Amino acid sequence: MAFKDTILTFEDDKIVTDDFTEVMMRWEAPIMEKSAKYICESKGDILEIGFGMGICSDYIQAQSVKSHTIVEIHPQIIEKLNKWAEDKDNVTIVEGDWSSVELGAYDGIFLDTFGDENLSKFKDFILSQAKDSAKVTYWNNYEKEDNMHSFDSISFESINISPEVNLYTDIKDTYYMPKVRI
Repeated sequence: MAFKDTILTFEDDKIVTDDFTEVMMRWEAPIMEKSAKYICESKGDILEIGFGMGICSDYIQAQSVKSHTIVEIHPQIIEKLNKWAEDKDNVTIVEGDWSSVELGAYDGIFLDTFGDENLSKFKDFILSQAKDSAKVTYWNNYEKEDNMHSFDSISFESINISPEVNLYTDIKDTYYMPKVRI
């Protein structure tokens, strides 16, 4: 079953699927904060792929960016996203799969999706959507510096975290945030 077809439960500190797999958890906040600061350094046009609990979205909004486009595929999350965005004039919501929607060009891009079957297309997508000198980061599900998308210009920032027990990552106490420069 595709992620967009699963039934989600929203709790204060996490989102879980109908088979009790966590999609996102509140402990990720330090990762989301650093990711937002990195991609928003220019204060320009920002693309966020995957809204989740809105943690990164809140941090992006705190950066006073020019525009903030959010792509989301899950109907229950889209409902929460629409409510969250009601009073935010610089937010554009795009419903659907990031790999097949029409978008503009961006100064900063963040990808954090769940059950995404299109990750092999991410590098080509980024190269087509990023402005010159854009900053990109994405969820790194490894306990090491892993350039899984083979970007030419990448570094990693170590972030100390305290993850709760979950089913979607084995990361223990250090998250390696990819920092791509286009």
